[in-house]
Amino acid sequence: MAVTPVVVALNSSGEKVAAKIAVALGAELHGREGRTSAKISFPNALDHIRDLFAAGIPVIGVCASGILIRAVAPLLHDKKSEPPVISVSDDGSVVVPLLGGHRGANRLAQEIAQTLEAKAAITTAGDIALGIALDEPPLGYRLANPEDAKSAMAALLCGAGVSVEGENIFELTDEGGEVALSVTDAPGAPGSQRLVYHPQRYALGVGCARNADPDELWQNVSDMLAEQGVAPGAIASVNTIDLKADELAMIALAKRLDVPLRLFTAQELEAQADRLANPSEVVFAEVGCHGVAEGAALAAGGMLVAEKRKTANTTCALTRSETPLVDLKGRARGRLSVVGIGPGQASWRTPEVSKMISEAEELVGYGLYIDILGSLAAGKLRSDFPLGGEEDRCRYALEQAAKGKNVALVCSGDAGIYAMGALVFELLDRKPEEHGVSDAARRVEVICSPGVSALQGAAARAGAPLGHDFCAISLSDLLTPRDDILRRLKAAAEGDFVIAFYNPVSKKRRTLLAEAREILLKHRPADTPVMLASNLGRPTEYVRYRRLDALEVEEVDMLTVVLIGSSNTRLAQLGEGPRMFTPRGYARRIDGDLQDVGNRHLEDNL
Repeated sequence: MAVTPVVVALNSSGEKVAAKIAVALGAELHGREGRTSAKISFPNALDHIRDLFAAGIPVIGVCASGILIRAVAPLLHDKKSEPPVISVSDDGSVVVPLLGGHRGANRLAQEIAQTLEAKAAITTAGDIALGIALDEPPLGYRLANPEDAKSAMAALLCGAGVSVEGENIFELTDEGGEVALSVTDAPGAPGSQRLVYHPQRYALGVGCARNADPDELWQNVSDMLAEQGVAPGAIASVNTIDLKADELAMIALAKRLDVPLRLFTAQELEAQADRLANPSEVVFAEVGCHGVAEGAALAAGGMLVAEKRKTANTTCALTRSETPLVDLKGRARGRLSVVGIGPGQASWRTPEVSKMISEAEELVGYGLYIDILGSLAAGKLRSDFPLGGEEDRCRYALEQAAKGKNVALVCSGDAGIYAMGALVFELLDRKPEEHGVSDAARRVEVICSPGVSALQGAAARAGAPLGHDFCAISLSDLLTPRDDILRRLKAAAEGDFVIAFYNPVSKKRRTLLAEAREILLKHRPADTPVMLASNLGRPTEYVRYRRLDALEVEEVDMLTVVLIGSSNTRLAQLGEGPRMFTPRGYARRIDGDLQDVGNRHLEDNL
C-alpha cells in the first residue's frame, strides 16, 4: 500500500480517535462539515467516501461499518485493485478491515489497533492462521505467480506445511512441507503449491535509436536476462536518458516489465563515466554523456553485472544491488492528465477522473473549477489561472509535467469539448518559432479522460432533447470569426439540428444569441422548445423552458447552456413537469397511418 490513507470523521464523538489515527499514520484528517472541527471538510459523507475510494485512496472511517459499505458498494468490481477500507468505532475499541485485506488493509488495521490499544477484527484466513498474506510480499519483492497464492494458502490451512527456499521473507518456520516459498533472482518453476518471489534488486539501463522497434529492444533485454539467469520479475526499474522519455520502445519495455521508467539527465549519466565498461565518444558527441545504457543502470544503483549489449538499434546493461531497490533514483516521466470534472456535482465526476486528480502532485486550472473539487483538492499544490489565461494555463501545466511531475489540468464538463484539451495538443504541435513548448514538455505523457459535458448534463435534466441529430456551436467570437459563426448557424438551422449553444453571451458579447434566434426562426416554428440550464449540478441550478420566439438575451449568462430544439422536438407536460425530447425516429404519415421511421428502419434491417 503506497498511497497515504485518509482518516474520515463523521461527528465530534469520533473526531478525537480519528485525529489520533491521522497523527500516527501521517495521514490527512477529513471531517463532516458542521459536525467536526477538521480543517478539511465535506458536506456529504457517502459522496466523499465514494470519491476517495474511486480515486484509489485507502479510507479509514471512524464511523459505523454500514456507512462505508453503502458508500463504496456501487464501485466494487476487482479486489486486486480496490484500496483498503477500514472501519473504526467512535470510541476506538474496534478496528475492522472491510476491504483490501490483500492490499495492506489487515496490516494497516493492526497498526491502527496498536496505536489505539484496541482489537483488530481480522477475518482473512491466512492472516488468522499464519499472520501473513502470501500474495502480499514485503516491499521490494514480487510474486511471480499470484494466481497460485489462493491454492497455496488453502493447502497450508489444510496442514500441508511450509518449505522455505532462499530468503525467509515471511519469517515462517521451515517445516519441509509441501508448499514451497522460493525467493530467487532466477526464473523459477512456479506451481499451485510453489510460490516464487523475486527480490527486485536489478536496475536495467537501456538506450536506443529514435523510433527503434519495441520488439527489438525487448528481445535484446530478454536475451541479456537469459544469459545472466535473471528473472524479469527481479527488475526494479527501466532507466535511460531523459531525451528518450517519449520513446515508444522504452515506454513499451517498462510497461511489459510492469516497472517504473526512470530518467536521468546527460550530466547525471556523465557522472558515471569512470565506472563505464564501454565508454563511447560517439555517444558523447550525440547526447553529452559517454554511455546511456551502462550509465543509466549505474546511476540507478548497484554494480554492473552485465555490460552493454548491442543490437542494430538498441543497447542494454544491468546492475545489481545487495538489497531490493525501493527508493528509486532519477525522475519519473512527467504526466499531464487533462480531465473534465463534469458540470459541477461530484456524482457526475467519473471515477477515473477522481483517481487522476488524487494521483496528481499539482492541480492547474481556473480557480472556480479547482474549488468545485472540494476536499479532493485539499492539501495539493494548486496553480489558479483566470479566465482569459487559457494558453498560459496549458503551457504552465505542460512545463510543470516536463519537470517529471504528475500534473492534472482541471476543466469543467468534458476537457475535449470547448475546453483545454485541444489547446494542449495545439501547443505540443507548434514549432518553437511558433511559440510552442519546450522539447522536454513534448516528451511528457498526456492522458485525456472524458467528463460529462454541459450539453449532456442539460439534456439529462431536460429529458432527451438529443434523441436525434444534434450539434454544438460556440457563440464566442473571441477565437472564432463572427462570419464563421453565422455561417455555421445558418447551416445548422437549414439542417434542422437540435443545437447546444456554448458561451452564449458575456458582459461584452450580447448580440450573437439574438441573431441566432432570428436565423433559427426562419427555419423552424416559433413555438420550438428552448431549454436554458444554468449552474448545472450545483446548489444554484436553474432550469427553465421558453419558446424560440420568446428567448431573451437578458436571462442568459456565461454559466447557461442553451438547447434549441429541432422542428421535431417536443415539450411534454408530465407529472414531474415539462420534459423536452426529440423523437428517435422522426414520425411521418404513410398511407394515412402514423408510421415511426426509426421502427420502420429497424424492421427493414431485421
